[in-house]
Amino acid sequence: MTAPLTVIIPTLNAASQLPATTNALLCGVTDGLIATLVISDGGSTDDIANVARELGATFITGPKGRGGQIARGIAAAKTPWLLILHADTHLSDDWTKPALHHITHHRDKAGWFHLRFRAEGFMPKLVAKGANLRAGLLGLPYGDQGLLIHRDLLEQLGGYPTLPLMEDVALAQNLKGKLVPLMADARTSAARYQKDGWLRRSCKNLVTLARYRLGTPPEALIAAYEGKSPRK
Repeated sequence: MTAPLTVIIPTLNAASQLPATTNALLCGVTDGLIATLVISDGGSTDDIANVARELGATFITGPKGRGGQIARGIAAAKTPWLLILHADTHLSDDWTKPALHHITHHRDKAGWFHLRFRAEGFMPKLVAKGANLRAGLLGLPYGDQGLLIHRDLLEQLGGYPTLPLMEDVALAQNLKGKLVPLMADARTSAARYQKDGWLRRSCKNLVTLARYRLGTPPEALIAAYEGKSPRK
């Protein structure tokens, strides 16, 4: 069969992360799943354009903002299936089998992977377990768990939310009842947690989610999420 899948990765100064992330996708190429890789950049100042070219990816640029970057990546994709993946997330070696099963049997649903951190210890395991419970019980996977979705389903929902932050939450809300787990791991970077502290970062994420649910515009949440002082 013709490879049905485009992988879309939004980036911002992620040139150093892309080789390992895309290396974990190679089995999807050899197994006939991945047709194209799209790198949707938000104004990087590193060497990402050259890295993308070396990887054979379609490289597009535009304003910073993850939702908008992903939406532009989707517009550049030509395949019916889309895999949206963060630049610091590595899929486990066995990801193609559940992805193929999903593509074959679940065109009307979106799939997410089980989160793991590329870090050892109790807190990485605890935070990942909490994220997977949130995704399974509340139907709220975050972007670092990846998302496998058919273009038709996404279009039925009005397309990908072009929010600069919380775009994954907005989409999950639109996908209520149409989200299923994929039996493979999304192994994401723990750098932000290690920098801020596991408990502090977890609390910041919960506060950000609560503020969003209470109606705070995503634009107003970015500074707090990124640990920056609000602009004046």
